[in-house]
Amino acid sequence: MTTDWVRWHGPYADPTSSLSRRRAVVQGVVGGWLDGRRGRPGRVLSLCAGDGRDLLEVLAARPDEAGTLDVALVELDARLAAEADRLAASAGLGRVEVRVADAGTTTSCAGAVPADLVLACGVFGNVSDDDVHRTVAALPALCAPDAVVVWTRGRRDDDPTPQVRRWFAEHGFAEQEWHAPHDAVFSVGVHRLVGPPAPFVPGERLFTFVR
Repeated sequence: MTTDWVRWHGPYADPTSSLSRRRAVVQGVVGGWLDGRRGRPGRVLSLCAGDGRDLLEVLAARPDEAGTLDVALVELDARLAAEADRLAASAGLGRVEVRVADAGTTTSCAGAVPADLVLACGVFGNVSDDDVHRTVAALPALCAPDAVVVWTRGRRDDDPTPQVRRWFAEHGFAEQEWHAPHDAVFSVGVHRLVGPPAPFVPGERLFTFVR
């Protein structure tokens, strides 16, 4: 893996960039999920969380609801994880745990699952199709009953998202929202687990970044 992920986050500084627009969509989904929770306790898990802003900025604006949630951010890049830690601390989000770990293995999620909200943003475009399928198939083991999964994927060249959406349906999820702006290549899917959760098995490999 050769990508400098700190540099990759650079376009977020431009509010008109595709990445910033995508983050705004994800944040809107997270806000809507919080609206539906009405302050009920729960767990949130973010895989390949980066600096965590897609989640932390929403929680920082809603401290009462944030205080009911146990949040785990899993990020392999120590620099991005440190920034997520800083953002959580500055916002007073005391129930946020940032794990410097490989989100591609279920072991990194131990103790943070089953989760009521799972974010897999910035993952599927960086792994093989087989790994995308493997991850979708494994998500019921990371989810609580009725959990929501938020995922992202670019739509350049041959659009892979129809197949990903079919995989979610095949593995017990119902699509709740689909965001695919006509003037951008990003997409954001929101799927709810309607099938049964699966037992959590540590030590399973979900995905490996290929760039």
